[in-house]
Amino acid sequence: NSSESHNCAKSILTSDRLQIVVTLSEFFNETWETANCANCLKNSSEGLSNSTVEFLDLFNKSLTCFEHNLQGQPIDLSPNNYTEVCKNCNETYKMLNDLYNNLQRMNRQGGESGHSAHLCIDVEDAMNITRKLWSRTFNCSVPCSDTVPVIAVSSFILFLPIVFYLSSFLHSKQKKRILILPKRIQSNASLVNIQEKYS
Repeated sequence: NSSESHNCAKSILTSDRLQIVVTLSEFFNETWETANCANCLKNSSEGLSNSTVEFLDLFNKSLTCFEHNLQGQPIDLSPNNYTEVCKNCNETYKMLNDLYNNLQRMNRQGGESGHSAHLCIDVEDAMNITRKLWSRTFNCSVPCSDTVPVIAVSSFILFLPIVFYLSSFLHSKQKKRILILPKRIQSNASLVNIQEKYS
């Protein structure tokens, strides 16, 4: 009986005190949702989406490039000269980074997977690993192209108070102060002279 099958399944799943099957099912479902795993798949969940396959392919190429250019160099915690890695793998890393940024932009608009949330954990972890290797381990840095405009705007803003105070000083009327002695002082002086004469 179909109406009784749900109750039958429920009683079997919750028959033990720990309800281990229900607990495990909830754990895996929550992990799937939290990790945004559906965002790596196609709408029908038949397999990985094209963008995820493209990203993972570029990720593997980047790691291969890192390994190829590190041959013969010891990897330890001390800073080493990784100029070969930075120079030879710059293009691959830039392509991977651009693709990741595009995937993020697409995903906010509900990309291939149809879910508008974060990228799946596999893609995010792969990009985090690559960025950590690129910036911390190999100490590769891409020169910022916005340096000149930032310096120009900062200089202009710092120069504004000087211009303001200088222009206010030049355009304000400087009034000369004329000291006027009060008449009362003179009368007091003459009164003192009169008292001196009579005393």
